[in-house]
Amino acid sequence: MLRPEEVRLSRLLLIPLMLGVLALSACRTAESGEKGRVVRVRMEEEALVSAQAGERHALLIGIPEYADSAWNRLLYAGKDAEDLGRVLADPVRGGFKSVTVLARPEQTTRQSVLNALKALEARPWRPQDVVVVYVSAHGTLARDETGELQRYLVTHDTSFRDVPGTGLEMAALERALERLGSRRRVLVLATCHSGTGKSLLPPDVRHELARTKSAFAPRPLEAASRASIVLSASDWGEAAREDDALANDIYTHFLIQALDGRGDRNRDGAVSATEAHDWARRHTWAYTNGRQRPSAQILEVGADPVLLAGALERPGQPEVFSYSARLEGFTLKVDGQAAGELPGGVVVPEGKRRLELRKGGRVLWEDTVALEAGERRELESLVRRASEGPRRTVALEAGALGFLDARSREQVLPASVLAGVGLRLDGVLLERRLDVWVDVAGGQGRQSLQLELGGVVPVRHRTLLVGAAVGPTWWWGPLGLSTGPRVAGLWLQRSFQLDLLSRDERYVTVWPGWMAGLSWRFSPAFVLDAKAQLLWAYVPVDGRTRMVGFGGLMLGGGYRF
Repeated sequence: MLRPEEVRLSRLLLIPLMLGVLALSACRTAESGEKGRVVRVRMEEEALVSAQAGERHALLIGIPEYADSAWNRLLYAGKDAEDLGRVLADPVRGGFKSVTVLARPEQTTRQSVLNALKALEARPWRPQDVVVVYVSAHGTLARDETGELQRYLVTHDTSFRDVPGTGLEMAALERALERLGSRRRVLVLATCHSGTGKSLLPPDVRHELARTKSAFAPRPLEAASRASIVLSASDWGEAAREDDALANDIYTHFLIQALDGRGDRNRDGAVSATEAHDWARRHTWAYTNGRQRPSAQILEVGADPVLLAGALERPGQPEVFSYSARLEGFTLKVDGQAAGELPGGVVVPEGKRRLELRKGGRVLWEDTVALEAGERRELESLVRRASEGPRRTVALEAGALGFLDARSREQVLPASVLAGVGLRLDGVLLERRLDVWVDVAGGQGRQSLQLELGGVVPVRHRTLLVGAAVGPTWWWGPLGLSTGPRVAGLWLQRSFQLDLLSRDERYVTVWPGWMAGLSWRFSPAFVLDAKAQLLWAYVPVDGRTRMVGFGGLMLGGGYRF
């Protein structure tokens, strides 16, 4: 007969059993096709990747004809937009989901362009989507209603005598792009405002600019826009040109050329916006003999790579890049070899590489950087991080310090073995040209001294050294040479332990001198140092004060941060 607790236990076990039976019967009912049938869906990996990837959309504007005859007709502006549109819409090359080309007169009025921008804004944008807005047209400068000089896009119906009232302010393009939900936005401006090439300036503006020493008063859109990437066919104040032999705007011709795969610098299977621009920039510069320098500005960190053609097939080779005006004209050296000139991007072999930015004889920055496949590093951020404050090195050191002359070592104090810690601050004085070293070391020992009258006296000695030095450092790759004046404070103690005499001598002295050192950075964070020092001091010995010379050598290893 079951005990009461066994009955209760059996009832508890029946509950999950009954629930399981009910679940099985429900599943059997579902399999019969009534309700609640479980449907197993198989999603291909490519479809899943496609669903997570962003869509690509483009609005391309080419304005060749103008109702006001004061504006010169552009031969290839419409063709520029159509040629680029064909490449972007090509499934094999651009693969854009939608490409809108505005090139006919009725499509390129001020209102028509504004309507196209509004239609672009109305799309349900996602952060990973790519949007490209391209403009090939005349540009001009005029004062707005507040009296400020602004940049304007000349639309088909822009009046030469009333640019502010009939032209499209470039800031309108900026605001339209800012309102999009995408973070991958590219604005390509095949226009200029130089008064030549694809631009024309009103007489009053031309007269005003002729009297100014600087290029142009208004700030370039590239420096004010919050679009992810702004690409310009020419630099600020330069002319953007068409060319009959190319039958295109020069920059646009080479931009299209880059999208056929030739611009794939890092060999990952895709052409990004900056890769295409760098290809077009180099070839435009060469084609115009340096008269036209396309420019680029990346406003949002992580905005690139914005893929314009192809698809990522493999991790690309590592790249470093900069489009900063501050670094323009600098040469990038990789492991001591010139690799490219800024602005632009440079492919760098994988692994730890010694990077150096040099302009003429001036070295702006250098460091060892570890790079992996598919990685892109912005040089400006590396330089900025280095310039935010001095690089510091904390090192553990060991070595020896002693008199230079043998007589003093034998009769006054033998060489002392020292161990301590050092701190190095890179580039803290004279506009980052001089480094500072601070160190503390101490040691003790037992030895015998040779008396002048003969005999040997056992002595115990203690040494404490505190020093500082300042000087420049010259670097050749990972190897550095430093030298400069040094000052050190020394505390010495001698203890004589004889049967008939027990006496301690202590004294403190400050020495001037000179330091020279070698450094080897075998990684970005770790460095080995060897420092030699020569010091001169007045030291009281046996009741007499005399000038003596000291020499020391310290070896150490440190962490650099």
